[in-house]
Amino acid sequence: MVIIEVSLLSGFVMTSRSRMLLENKTIVKKIEVKADVVYIYLEKLNDESQTFILQLEQVIPVKNLKPAIIKIYDYYQPGGLQISYCSGVGC
Repeated sequence: MVIIEVSLLSGFVMTSRSRMLLENKTIVKKIEVKADVVYIYLEKLNDESQTFILQLEQVIPVKNLKPAIIKIYDYYQPGGLQISYCSGVGC
């Protein structure tokens, strides 16, 4: 199982439409939203390219946003962690 851990930008929440679109992907096993982090659990990955789009809604205006962190790791072997940074639209 693979986990995509998305730290949301300050002042933003994931839209319910975004959650629904993710849940309709056959590879997505489960989605958890805890405070400012979204966890997307994937059954497995293969050589096929995958695209995941999270639609966010700004609920609190925040200045000087810091980059969000996106982590991708194997649930059973988290040592092979991949980290990316996202600072806004089109990450």
